Amino acid sequence: MVTRIGLYPGTFDPVTNGHLDIIGRAVKLCDKLVIGVAINTGKGPLFSLEERVAILQQETAHLTRIAEIEVRPFKSLLMHFAREVGAQMIVRGLRAVADFEYEFQMTAMNQQLDREIETVFLMADPRHQAIASRLVKEIAVLGGDISKFVTPGVAERMLEKVRAELAARGE
Repeated sequence: MVTRIGLYPGTFDPVTNGHLDIIGRAVKLCDKLVIGVAINTGKGPLFSLEERVAILQQETAHLTRIAEIEVRPFKSLLMHFAREVGAQMIVRGLRAVADFEYEFQMTAMNQQLDREIETVFLMADPRHQAIASRLVKEIAVLGGDISKFVTPGVAERMLEKVRAELAARGE
């Protein structure tokens, strides 16, 4: 039997309810979903790579009854990583027109690199369209309520991380 492998790449710093919604819908499209955690030091991650992988494993464990899930870090070109994991499709979430413009350009470039790997777009649930990891981090650092944007487990880990950073800076 042919296994349909999907790849959902991202930085996931932190993983939000929007990400988890896309993951929950993506597992219905494939037999195995690889969640590729990008090593992106340029974004100045709040969580280490190891922490992001562990959080995603914990937050997606309940979905393994639908499809196999593998959480893996990567630092290579996305299309190289997709080939490495045997993905036939890359799953991307779209929140707004700005996302579409960026994703349209990326998809066109990726097709030039490998025409055998399709990109599948899933529209964000309207409840999650405004959620961006960058904004969730900013709200947490400024003492706002992030409970609408992340799971309780992620919120707790974020608050611990933010408190530790503020204490380290003497704030």
